[in-house]
Amino acid sequence: MARDQKAYILVLPSLFTTGNLFCGFYSIIAAFNHEFERAAYAILIAGIFDVLDGRVARITKSQSQFGIEYDSIADVVSFGVAPGVMAYVWGLSGFGRVGWVSAFFFLACGALRLARFNTISESIPKSYFLGLPTPAAANLLAGYVLVQSELVLPVPDKIMLCLMFFLGGLMVSNIRYRTFKDFDLRHRRSFIQLVFAVAAMVFVAIRPEVGLFVVFGYYALWGFIRESIVWLKGRLVDKKRKVRWDLKSKENHEL
Repeated sequence: MARDQKAYILVLPSLFTTGNLFCGFYSIIAAFNHEFERAAYAILIAGIFDVLDGRVARITKSQSQFGIEYDSIADVVSFGVAPGVMAYVWGLSGFGRVGWVSAFFFLACGALRLARFNTISESIPKSYFLGLPTPAAANLLAGYVLVQSELVLPVPDKIMLCLMFFLGGLMVSNIRYRTFKDFDLRHRRSFIQLVFAVAAMVFVAIRPEVGLFVVFGYYALWGFIRESIVWLKGRLVDKKRKVRWDLKSKENHEL
């Protein structure tokens, strides 16, 4: 009886991973049928399944190498192939070769990012990801398609083309993105943080398409901006040190 129960628990996370894979496949079919809103929502739902399969595996203590490999394969389909196909059919096909190359670039960067994650995940802190997570990049593309269905933005296809290259670059970069695994709501937080959290929830509830795009966009951009600020500060500090060293060397030489 105990052996049967253990076998059942090992299968449970894979069911959520299969749900992730199904949503990715459905998104591709919907994109070919020009049902772009359904394709976008399928990618968003795939992201929910991707979060749940990991949570269930940890709760049931049924993490396995098989689950890790299966999850990576499902992620390549749902967060690499599906958004790439959706973006190409939605608006990138008009750019010809550049359009499908941008979609492939996004897919390849997503696959490389997943392969790197599986290789170095044990050697980096659990508090952050190295490079933009593939689900976040795919969800941002899905959010953009949904936003475009609500708000008519200028040159939407050109914006999508830029997003494919920009997000692909972020996925394979060394920019750190917080995982929120160490985020504990039981700890004390400032009143302003609570106000912002409530405001974000209300905004998403009123305009879910726009709200989700803003949330995922903020997550992607904040890591890029934060690392850029840190890099600039480091450059300024190094420059000041160099100036001080040159002045000190000049004084010693004069003496």
